[in-house]
Amino acid sequence: MDKRLGIIGITIKDRYQSAPKVNRTLSEHGEIIVGRMGLPFREKGVNVIGIIIEATTDEVGALTGQLGMLQGVKVKSLLV
Repeated sequence: MDKRLGIIGITIKDRYQSAPKVNRTLSEHGEIIVGRMGLPFREKGVNVIGIIIEATTDEVGALTGQLGMLQGVKVKSLLV
């Protein structure tokens, strides 16, 4: 399968409970991550992470599937 560039957007509601699990999952899939930016959005009570990836659709599905199962975590992805 061809690798494609993409973006994954992640929001985390309960930082103290979910952020360590999100970071652990991202580390497990670190080979597909090109860049990452995280911002606290205090006014909305969420933390936002943007990730640039180069991966196959199967690799993206594996990562977003694991992240999406975490409590308080929402994930959206886009491949170009």
